[in-house]
Amino acid sequence: MVLAEFLVPRRPVSAQAKRRKTLQTWKEFVRQQAVDVWRGKPSITAGALQLTLVYLYDGPRADADNIIKPIQDALSGVIFSDDTLVTDVESHLRPVSATFEAARLPQPLLAHLATGTEGVYLRLSRARSLEEYLG
Repeated sequence: MVLAEFLVPRRPVSAQAKRRKTLQTWKEFVRQQAVDVWRGKPSITAGALQLTLVYLYDGPRADADNIIKPIQDALSGVIFSDDTLVTDVESHLRPVSATFEAARLPQPLLAHLATGTEGVYLRLSRARSLEEYLG
């Protein structure tokens, strides 16, 4: 069950960024995108959550694992009360110029692909059982 999905229309910033201000600005931008999507809903306070990210890049890309934590931090306190609720994470990197099967993509991702610019698609859903992931 998808709880929230949206596109952050910017290049992500790595948790390893040398300039802390750049990282903070990125997290604030992601947070505002989340506020716009989640407006009026209470933060999720219980249960296990899955965060799926698709980073559409153009040129040199950030490391998949280093973009996760800043995004989780930005969503914490907005969509979920604490990032410890995120038990499962999928992180995908794809060139924005790649060919995709449009009929199988979520609308926010598909709409952003038409821009030809970098961005990060985020989807938050309830985590499935381990057996569903591994079975």
